[in-house]
Amino acid sequence: MLQFAPYVLIGLVFYFLLFRPMQKQKKQQQEMIEQLKSGDSVVTTGGITGTVVSVDNDTIVLRVKPDNVKLQFARSAVTQLANTEGTK
Repeated sequence: MLQFAPYVLIGLVFYFLLFRPMQKQKKQQQEMIEQLKSGDSVVTTGGITGTVVSVDNDTIVLRVKPDNVKLQFARSAVTQLANTEGTK
């Protein structure tokens, strides 16, 4: 039994330092995607920043500047809400 104690300890360390924070981050990401609404500024996985125009079940439509082009993305392509407090 004592021979397996170091392996169990290493497993616990990996769980608390790697897997648990990743699960928490994934949960926060999913909550953010579910709460998207028209008017939110977002950044996609490709680095495109735009304003949400409409939200469907699996897709969103973003208005991208400077020409106000509308692009359709999968909801899962949104990585974060854009920080618009410092911009005009």
